[in-house]
Amino acid sequence: MKTLHILVASLLIFASCQSKKTDQNSPVTASSDNEKLLKDYFDKFNQHNWKEMAAMYSDTAEFKDPSLGQGIVKQSHEQIIKKYGELQQMIPDVRDSLVNMYPSGDKHMIVEFISTGTAPDKSKFTMPICTIFTIVDGKITQDFTYYDNFTE
Repeated sequence: MKTLHILVASLLIFASCQSKKTDQNSPVTASSDNEKLLKDYFDKFNQHNWKEMAAMYSDTAEFKDPSLGQGIVKQSHEQIIKKYGELQQMIPDVRDSLVNMYPSGDKHMIVEFISTGTAPDKSKFTMPICTIFTIVDGKITQDFTYYDNFTE
């Protein structure tokens, strides 16, 4: 009888753990969905597929990015496409390599990555970057990017 109780308890614990993994309201699921979204985002970035990448944002997303000026700047899909198209014209081989992703609750992902390419003066660069993404209903609503934009 004792063995039966242990077996039933083990099955209940296993079932409970499995339901947590598949629960749509679970932060674990939200984090893994967000991670999948952002891996796809960086794939599109590296393919220079700006139109599909921009579609991953909400209709008007908020950005903090030294290239856009100070404070929060709102950008439409068209503005995002234009920004990254101009970046590609300046640095045709621009590429981002993911270092790590850090979930922060069910709506935020902190992403550490390295941007590389060839600057207009033909010098190669490597720049560490950190971005805090806010994701709501499968769309990026905020993109707060931090990097050292001072030249030596």
